[in-house]
Amino acid sequence: MAVAFAASGCGQGDPASESAASSADQQLTHLDPAERKAASDISGETLTGEGLALSDFRGKIVVINVWGSWCAPCRAEAPHLQEVYADLRDQGVVFLGINTRDATREAARSFEETFNVTYPSLFDPDGRQLLKFKGTLPPSSIPTTLVIDREGRIAARALKALSEAELRSLIDPVVKEG
Repeated sequence: MAVAFAASGCGQGDPASESAASSADQQLTHLDPAERKAASDISGETLTGEGLALSDFRGKIVVINVWGSWCAPCRAEAPHLQEVYADLRDQGVVFLGINTRDATREAARSFEETFNVTYPSLFDPDGRQLLKFKGTLPPSSIPTTLVIDREGRIAARALKALSEAELRSLIDPVVKEG
């Protein structure tokens, strides 16, 4: 059973075209293993120019965070993401950022330096990688976080900036699945 909690994020949608369905999308969602669907295999260049794909992490829990340097809620959650990453990286949990809508790598790298982000991020200025999650992630919902289980399936989703406690509440049940 999926469990959802109402919340808000930082999107750039058109308020006139917002519907009740899109309001319902502003949530934290946990999926039972039987309800999970395979995550799209995203790939591209990191902010440092290295090639990287989600499939490189098969067998591990992957936390994907979609962010932009221009997004105030992204700046607010960055320290929480880094702290949880540092705590869990030795437990088979990896983090992967998707930087979107930044015109230059320099703006994105400056964000990472400012917030001491040490996990890799794909550079996705036009949102092509984000669009691979059509039906799972609204392209205008930033920040967004997905938790991918060890079998490559989407186990949890957040369409808002996360506190440390909220982030852990998404990841911990997946870690306990063994």
